[in-house]
Amino acid sequence: MTPPGRWTLRAEHTSYTVRLSPDGSWAELEAWGPAGVEDGPSALDWSRRTHFITPADAAPAEYLPYGLRPFTGSELIAARPGGERGTWWDFDGAKEGDGSLRLAFTDPVLGLRTVLRYEVVPGTDVILRWTELTATTGELRLERLDSAAVNIPVTGAARLTYLTGQWSQEFQRTQLDLARGTFTMGSLQGVPGHAYAPWLAIQDGGRGGAGGAGEGGPAYGIALEWSGNWHITAEAEPGGLVRVRAGRVPHEGAVFLAPGETLTTPRLACAFSPDGLDGLSRVWHRYERRLSGERLHRPRKVLYNSWEATGFDVDAAGQLELAELAADIGAELFVVDDGWFTGRGDDTGGLGDWYPDPAAFPQGFGRFVDDIRGLGLDFGLWVEPEAVSPGSRLYAEHPEWAYRIEGRPARLVRNQLLLDLGRPDVQDFVIGTLDRLLTTYDIGYLKWDMNRPPTERGRPDAAYDVRLDLDAEHVGGYLRVLDHLRATHPDVTIEGCAGGGGRVEHATIARTDVVWPSDNTAPLDRLSIQYGFLHAHAPHVMSSWVTDAPGIFDPRPRSLAFRFVNALCGVLGIGADLRAWTPEQRAEAARWTARYKDVREVIHHGDVHLLGTPEDPSFGVQYDDPRSGRTVVAALGTGRLDGAPLLPGRPDRLRLRGLDPRGRYHDAGSDTTYSGAHLLHHGLPFTWSDGHDAELVVLTRR
Repeated sequence: MTPPGRWTLRAEHTSYTVRLSPDGSWAELEAWGPAGVEDGPSALDWSRRTHFITPADAAPAEYLPYGLRPFTGSELIAARPGGERGTWWDFDGAKEGDGSLRLAFTDPVLGLRTVLRYEVVPGTDVILRWTELTATTGELRLERLDSAAVNIPVTGAARLTYLTGQWSQEFQRTQLDLARGTFTMGSLQGVPGHAYAPWLAIQDGGRGGAGGAGEGGPAYGIALEWSGNWHITAEAEPGGLVRVRAGRVPHEGAVFLAPGETLTTPRLACAFSPDGLDGLSRVWHRYERRLSGERLHRPRKVLYNSWEATGFDVDAAGQLELAELAADIGAELFVVDDGWFTGRGDDTGGLGDWYPDPAAFPQGFGRFVDDIRGLGLDFGLWVEPEAVSPGSRLYAEHPEWAYRIEGRPARLVRNQLLLDLGRPDVQDFVIGTLDRLLTTYDIGYLKWDMNRPPTERGRPDAAYDVRLDLDAEHVGGYLRVLDHLRATHPDVTIEGCAGGGGRVEHATIARTDVVWPSDNTAPLDRLSIQYGFLHAHAPHVMSSWVTDAPGIFDPRPRSLAFRFVNALCGVLGIGADLRAWTPEQRAEAARWTARYKDVREVIHHGDVHLLGTPEDPSFGVQYDDPRSGRTVVAALGTGRLDGAPLLPGRPDRLRLRGLDPRGRYHDAGSDTTYSGAHLLHHGLPFTWSDGHDAELVVLTRR
């Protein structure tokens, strides 16, 4: 029986135990880890003696306000307008449910009620945490309103793994050992951004271990479900504790709560795996498969997108020529990207006026769509609903719909402005536009892009005394539109994009089918991007194309086979100019497309192991489907060759993971049977050469 003031949440293989502090002023973590970890003295226990700080500053607290915790970082800063900042609350009861917990705290002087929320995601090792803040008597000003704090005990420096980058170089896996001090990352761009993903893994660096994706021992992870401004802050505190705070960041610097109003923070997903970063990635993959719901079971079609072939030079004849070639190599879906609508000869015009260009489609856009479908292809369309061109009819009619600050110049980014999607009238316009397109034409796929952040973020016609929360309002509008699309057009596949991977997080993933990790499709550059992406996100949401793009950061040439094997690690797409390919290249592409279709269910539903890193001479991604008994290995030669056959050499090897050592695994391609022990200990052999730098191996358990 659980003692009073102590609660345990049980996930699939893990448990999470919270208790009240001795004086009942706050909740603190007692244990988090493998099931049963709560049975024994807490690794977070401490002497409760402090000097020059308060006990709350040293506690592994789940959530504390400034006031109670004045020195070492708080999750909440609240005050009456014009009053002193600070909250001192008391415990006000707990409510347990099936896999859920609510802990309430009240400050009657300030007039604030805070409820800490916990919910286990069934069938996963993910626990969702968020906070509800209610102004009970008067108006409140919230300067900080984080979602939660997580506490991880460490014996040495904490090893932080996070995903960094820039446009065209997103999701670069980066590591830092934090012995003391503060680490913070985030975005003020109105989206999660390209520089950092709202995702963090924490391990005990004192336990050592190195090499590959599983390095460092047990791993804890967090991911913030928020499509706007955000931060994650990790503080390595005295006494062997790392405390991580995460939440949204208001554009205005504070949020005001009216009397009786409740604010709900974004959800923070918290995950644990005893199997390092590799195991943690599988926890996240399982969670994202659950976010996809029934849509998970719809096959992700092989896509052809015409952007890299034609750019803005879009016309019916040229697109149909590409579509015929795409159908011949096995594509199942044809997507017309930017340039299909009126006024869009380049990136200076057209955005907001979402009508097909009659000059580009002289027989009508409906006839064009029918012609594409007549080839046996589904049809998709690119849109950028949040954008508006200054010369568009929409901007002439509604200049107040764009973000701007009175008396200040409105800067253009990519020659465009950004609509204030927090406005209900703008939301209604976007919904009406998308409904019109999806009902007028037989469109089965929608790519939603966003190519600029907000700069002069103001609402020019707002009353002077209105309390704005522009970032949250924009996020709310974005999600409202996506929710409408999901409910009204459930059969339409939606791809999320923001100049590449600028808006990839769980709120978007829950409402889309795939996301676009980066505009960079060069083979070795993309490999590095996908390696980091798969640490945090599942293969079934990772759109990846085969193109002819040269490397920006790693320009070494790679074969067409390499480009296909790399792209089929997620949702296969093709974006090259097929008119420039030789018949032999198109025949090879058709063979790879057919092989992908044969294994895509394993790739999208299987358990993933990352085999090494892109810095190794050989790198691979392993997918296991215990239901079918198939294991798929996408193997890529990424490094220097060994000089063979001119010099002595042996095949490079990729050691597989997670197999049954006593099992027998047959590779039909080479007609070779391996024991599981052999594959785990020695691995699969690969002899790379100048003309052979990729393989797809399919093993069947016998």
